[in-house]
Amino acid sequence: MQKLTERFLRYVKTDTQSDPESTTCPSTNKQFNLALALKEELIQMGMTKVEVDENGYLYATIPSNIKAKVPAIGFIAHLDTSPDLDGANVKPNLIKEYPGGDIVLNEDENIVLSPGEFPELNKYIGQDIITTDGKTLLGADDKAGIAEIMQMAQYFAENPEIKHGAVKIAFTPDEEIGRGADLFNVKKFGADFAYTLDGGEVGELEYENFNAASAKITVKGKNVHPGEAKGKMVNASLILTRLIGSLPVSETPRYTEGYEGFFHVIQMKGQVELSSAELIIRDHDDEKFAEKKERLQKLANELNKEYGGDYITLELKDTYYNMRKMVEPHMHIVESAKRAMEEVGLKPKIKPIRGGTDGARLSYMGLPTPNIFAGGHNFHSKYEFVPVQSMDKAVETIIRIILIYAEGE
Repeated sequence: MQKLTERFLRYVKTDTQSDPESTTCPSTNKQFNLALALKEELIQMGMTKVEVDENGYLYATIPSNIKAKVPAIGFIAHLDTSPDLDGANVKPNLIKEYPGGDIVLNEDENIVLSPGEFPELNKYIGQDIITTDGKTLLGADDKAGIAEIMQMAQYFAENPEIKHGAVKIAFTPDEEIGRGADLFNVKKFGADFAYTLDGGEVGELEYENFNAASAKITVKGKNVHPGEAKGKMVNASLILTRLIGSLPVSETPRYTEGYEGFFHVIQMKGQVELSSAELIIRDHDDEKFAEKKERLQKLANELNKEYGGDYITLELKDTYYNMRKMVEPHMHIVESAKRAMEEVGLKPKIKPIRGGTDGARLSYMGLPTPNIFAGGHNFHSKYEFVPVQSMDKAVETIIRIILIYAEGE
């Protein structure tokens, strides 16, 4: 466990924040810093086919040491951290045997991680918790997943007598900005199926995710002096607020959970002549997902008709789909992960992802890839934390998955 902790603490100190405005892959060159360091560690462990390609994707193989033909199993995590909060100069704090109560992250700025606001902390009393110093995110999303996969690789390197099939490892760039699978080489990876380690709380197992679309709304108005504006002015800001205001408040992130989808306004900019907004649309159900997109288009059409012109332009783009339909024909993948968790003393929490992972798109690229917990909480936030014991259980779980298939059970 100490090795795992040290590994994780080392990884989070490397800034790998991605950039949604960039058009390159990876979106930031600093992601190569971690990828290349991981490459050297894997080579030193004796892994084969270790490569970081020109786009920042790292691939490696733990060769099979058995004659029996068993599936090649992949494990995937992402290199980048979210652009939502600063990922540089991360100063992690290790709180051993958390006694309960408030954790002061930053006394000067009165930033407190409190079970009153984050009651899940109470589950980890007596465990070792890693937090931020209240100024940056921690990066457990997804450096916890990376550390866990690396720890698994080290386990097999140090225990060559343990029989296992081929294990494939990949670390991807730019997952946080929705591009993690863009240039993933499924053929080169060589796995029959895979798991992402990109989930939250210990025990989580997910093979359903949102269908996702982005919406860009542009409103072109007509400005004249407000004193002479009757019948002439077209205020783009007011049209935009009418359009956004027509969406149901009950279908926004604040009021939804479980399988409930939503519209989420990311940003709005407004002037009389030109206004714009960016939204994301999410729903697990295919029909409800389509209905949400149609509803937004209908509202835009109705307002254009009311104002007598094509003032509103709506650009809709699907970004990923629910992996469930691609994983269900291979449910042994989910059942094996569930069994592995039970065998290491966990109660599996099978639930839908209220978001997406690389695995969603990879599943549609021919690589069924459900998601396993990495152990962290409050991702993309200065309140992010991860219990060390949760990371340790993730390592035990993926080792057990490999052994289940090697045993042919």
